[in-house]
Amino acid sequence: MLTRPALLFLGAFAAILMSYTALSLVPKMQLATIEPTPGTEQPFGAQVQGREIYIREGCVYCHTQQVRAPGYGADVERGWGPRGSLPGDYVYDSPHLLGTMRTGPDLRDIASRQPSADWHYAHFYNPRSVSPGSVMPPYPWLFRTVEVGPGGAPGNAVPLPPEFAPGDGLAIVPTGEAEALYAYLMTLKLEPVEAPAPSPATE
Repeated sequence: MLTRPALLFLGAFAAILMSYTALSLVPKMQLATIEPTPGTEQPFGAQVQGREIYIREGCVYCHTQQVRAPGYGADVERGWGPRGSLPGDYVYDSPHLLGTMRTGPDLRDIASRQPSADWHYAHFYNPRSVSPGSVMPPYPWLFRTVEVGPGGAPGNAVPLPPEFAPGDGLAIVPTGEAEALYAYLMTLKLEPVEAPAPSPATE
């Protein structure tokens, strides 16, 4: 005959096991059957490093990565993506970075609407240099200040308005971390998909 402590332990163990099964194991098995959206590629190299920097710098706290489909919000009307996000868009994401706050715009399709490296580097260095009134913090530690030599500024110098430039004889250049972060953002693209054919009941 089981003692009361043993019954309490078995009850707690059963509750934990059922919770794990319902909240983790079953969803994981369901998601394992989802195929990547056509055109979605697994990130590698600098893109993976950039994703880690995106997490480290807290970008996920102010930006989402989930475009709502028409009828569920105005994301497409805002130009945040040509369509709503699909499960296959996230097959290679671990952990998922869907986000919950939109202090800044959604970034799921940022590679399509803003592919310019110069714009992104200026935005990382000081967001207000390209987006007046932005509340995003600057990330100057992702850059180096270098002296301009006789041949002029380096080819990878960040073009900045005079009020944000470092001064005469100096230039701002991205570090490898800034380049990796940009490489990651360029993986965030919603590829067009073919709309499903209407069912006979809706024709």
